[in-house]
Amino acid sequence: MLLDSVNGGRLAHAWLITGPRGIGKATLAFRFARFLLAGGAEGGGAGGLFGAAPPADSLHIDPDHPVFRRVAAAGHADLVTVERAYDDKRNRRRTEIVVDDVRGVGGFLSMTAAEGGWRVVVIDAADEMNRNAANAVLKVLEEPPRRAVLLLVCHNPGRLLPTIRSRCSRLALRPLDDAAMDGLLRAHAPDLDPAQRAVLMRLCEGSIGRALDLAAQGGLELYDQMVALLETLPDLDVAALHRFGDRVGRAGAEDQFRSFGELFRAWLARLAVFAARGRAEIEAEATLMARLRPAATGTGAGTGALDPLLEVWEKTNRLMAQADGVNLDRKQVTLNVFLALEAAVRS
Repeated sequence: MLLDSVNGGRLAHAWLITGPRGIGKATLAFRFARFLLAGGAEGGGAGGLFGAAPPADSLHIDPDHPVFRRVAAAGHADLVTVERAYDDKRNRRRTEIVVDDVRGVGGFLSMTAAEGGWRVVVIDAADEMNRNAANAVLKVLEEPPRRAVLLLVCHNPGRLLPTIRSRCSRLALRPLDDAAMDGLLRAHAPDLDPAQRAVLMRLCEGSIGRALDLAAQGGLELYDQMVALLETLPDLDVAALHRFGDRVGRAGAEDQFRSFGELFRAWLARLAVFAARGRAEIEAEATLMARLRPAATGTGAGTGALDPLLEVWEKTNRLMAQADGVNLDRKQVTLNVFLALEAAVRS
């Protein structure tokens, strides 16, 4: 789609690149940015002002190309990347992109390109912008400068302003298939055995980014411990729960806590699917879900059948967000979400 738009002289000024987290949206955005900045578009209708060069047939730019190197070093004068800024006081990235992070985008795009070509802005991720930041970007989209492209990476387009979505060409990326996931895991996590790769592929649903993060953070062991706790429902093993809470709630375990949050919410989602359809997305979870299904869904039928699970889902999302945003005690959050599920399956 990107090549066709270039070669056909229809290159949109803004692209919304959507899909699940960790499947390569930002990778594609920077690949296209390098292509534009290296003059790749000059062979197509959009940039071929003199009609001399043939149409481009690939976005590939050799890693030894000077533009590739400058982009990789964040040193290209015609490229701006917008992402969540680092909070020195809290020693981590902010939870959202704020207006100060995007304030300079309009001025940058209004200038003449330093190298005489395109100017490119990559926003990663656009759905992490707060309202003020989104409005600032919207102003740029309403009056796009010539030979400028905005690439908006987006995990959840429903969180974007409709007016932003309507002003972008949309490129929806799909999760990777099992063959691609297996090959990438073999290449980038060679210590995993086939069984571990299979579990990661099921847990991460085509997201190689999530799979590699989980592998690096001991996510497989974390998942096993979480499921072992869930197996004790409807009467949780309190001692084991506190040990698990200590693991993910201790100082320095922020990444493990976030991984647990993703694993727990994904497990709740799979339980809801099983409750509604009687089908387990991960076969090894079927027995546990079949045991919990009648209690977790109340009557097991009707429009309100999933209400207990939805309440746990909403509480989990709220507590996880507060733990990240206002520094709630992470161990206490962990205990609370497990206890909320216990109450749901007992009701």
